[in-house]
Amino acid sequence: MRLNEVTFNDALPIDGYGDGFFRIGGAPHAAPLAVTPKGICDWTGMDDAAGLLAASEGVDVILVGTGAQIAHIPSELRNTLEGAGFGVEIMASAQACRTYNVLLGEGRRVALALMPI
Repeated sequence: MRLNEVTFNDALPIDGYGDGFFRIGGAPHAAPLAVTPKGICDWTGMDDAAGLLAASEGVDVILVGTGAQIAHIPSELRNTLEGAGFGVEIMASAQACRTYNVLLGEGRRVALALMPI
């Protein structure tokens, strides 16, 4: 099997996570938060579509991590993001982190919104 090292260019990968925090680019950050091409952004949670819209310029897909378990997001948040032209994928936060890193490694235009685990 051939192994290749993944490079993320200027993007910040998710290095780890735990109870209420995510380690991004080597530093811990409290959740909820968003990670976009602009960096780590304040996001107050499922009622904050404006925060995601403002920070997600140049993004095609927003992954939303709903916490320890997958859960529905408010329809207003989904409708607002999709209405602005973003693809929206919902999953538990741990799975969202892994998917985000894979997509970053592929050079995809992706953002991540995370609720605490």
